[in-house]
Amino acid sequence: MVPLSQIWTVASYVLSKKIKGEKRYPLVLMLEPLFRCNLACAGCGKIQYPDHILNRRLTPEQCWAAADECGAPIVSIAGGEPLVHKEIDRIVAGLIERKKYIYLCTNAILLRKRIDLFKPSKYLTFSIHLDGLKEEHDESVCREGVYETAVEGIKEAVKRGFRVTINSTLFDGANPQRVRTFFDEVMSLGIEGIMVSPGYSYQKAPDQEHFLQRNKTRELFQQILREKKKSWKFNLSPLFLEFLQGNVEYDCTPWGNPTYNVFGWQKPCYLLQDGYAKSFKELIETTPWEKYGFRSGNPKCANCMVHSGYEATAVNDTFGSWKGFVKTVKAALS
Repeated sequence: MVPLSQIWTVASYVLSKKIKGEKRYPLVLMLEPLFRCNLACAGCGKIQYPDHILNRRLTPEQCWAAADECGAPIVSIAGGEPLVHKEIDRIVAGLIERKKYIYLCTNAILLRKRIDLFKPSKYLTFSIHLDGLKEEHDESVCREGVYETAVEGIKEAVKRGFRVTINSTLFDGANPQRVRTFFDEVMSLGIEGIMVSPGYSYQKAPDQEHFLQRNKTRELFQQILREKKKSWKFNLSPLFLEFLQGNVEYDCTPWGNPTYNVFGWQKPCYLLQDGYAKSFKELIETTPWEKYGFRSGNPKCANCMVHSGYEATAVNDTFGSWKGFVKTVKAALS
């Protein structure tokens, strides 16, 4: 279960922004200290760079400065594969000193080898990439045996007292019943919760055929989450899950999950690359936000329902009014 201290930190942060009248504020910093990975997943748009880019790294100091500048209470360390970074332990330690709640996203291939670099903390969660049961996941990452390696990593981290979640991306052709079985299986491992999202069609991804269209996303999640089991715990807002099923309508909040990587602050979001800013302030003030999101008519945004764009919208709805809060409570209880 998500610690109450994290829930309170996020809630008080959002409410303080509301009281101050700030319309655009970050909720999660998407920190990419490198693009290099030890896998070559067909649906990934983050690793299709030449070697001189893949060899670049953010320093711990650059990562800490981005967290300080941005001010978001949560930091998601992505990539690439963060455990490939030789100073990932220093990056994490510095963020913990700043009392940031960290989700270290990893495929877990190196987790058992590098786990001694870390100590259990309420501020650190290993977010393990699993896209389904063994057959689906190994196909998704284009390598046999990765699912079993990830499961062993999860077991080791749970045994040592670390917070552990899984992050799962679903694509066209996903079998709803097998996804439900997958949820049962991962929850039995003792994880804290599940983060699940439809895939986004990265322009650089080798596989462009299996990304979900908006109507198919809703149909898929309606089938998966119909008669949702009490044993399933999600590291997502209840209203985001309602959105995926088509029960509520939202527009994207791209500034809610700003991205910082070796190029700088990425415009406008984690998924699109329409330029870079030198500072977070420049990102917020110079990005033409009205050109992005489903309602903008931008074709790049037409089918996107990814949590990095819509989770912040759902959280904003929860704390934006009593009506939103009541909706959240009802969604959680249902």
